[in-house]
Amino acid sequence: MKTIAENYLLDALRTFESYKKLAERAIDQIDEKEFFVVADSESNSAAVLVKHISGNLRSRFTDFFTTDGEKPDRNRDREFELESETREGLMADWDKNWTILFSLLEKMKAEDLSRTVTIRSQPHTVLEALNRQMAHYSYHVGQIVFISKMLRSGSWKSLSVPKNQSAGFNDFMSETGHKSGKHALEGTEEFVSKGEKL
Repeated sequence: MKTIAENYLLDALRTFESYKKLAERAIDQIDEKEFFVVADSESNSAAVLVKHISGNLRSRFTDFFTTDGEKPDRNRDREFELESETREGLMADWDKNWTILFSLLEKMKAEDLSRTVTIRSQPHTVLEALNRQMAHYSYHVGQIVFISKMLRSGSWKSLSVPKNQSAGFNDFMSETGHKSGKHALEGTEEFVSKGEKL
């Protein structure tokens, strides 16, 4: 029987993995040109959001226990500017930097959650630091999904429970979710995929 702390770490890993996958399923629906589209001067493209999340991951989770989460070599402002980056290069960095977080979480022990780390010189328990980043990434992943959906319009393939299918999704999760221990976002993906094949 897992402790609450062990369950938290497993759920945190699965939640971060699900947000990564959710962003990628949205990005997969837009083409090279759309990846870089900016609605206006105050908006970000999917490409910029990928670059920012990637930079944040590297800074926060490299040497997580021993250095400040805001690394001295990070230039956050430049994460919101694109120079000669390509979609392929940005997505390669994205994968590499998510791996830093996933590797850390896979090695983390329950007792680590109460350890103290710093972000911008401010102390956080590891639990607080993980929750902070979970909220941050979910915010930006939501933006990536919104941008991609706006660009795809009528040809958008739903990433969540489609309209008027909540009852069907509830039945699906009741039948399959508890048996497999599915994370909610995994269940949604499987439900949508099942509907597309019918």
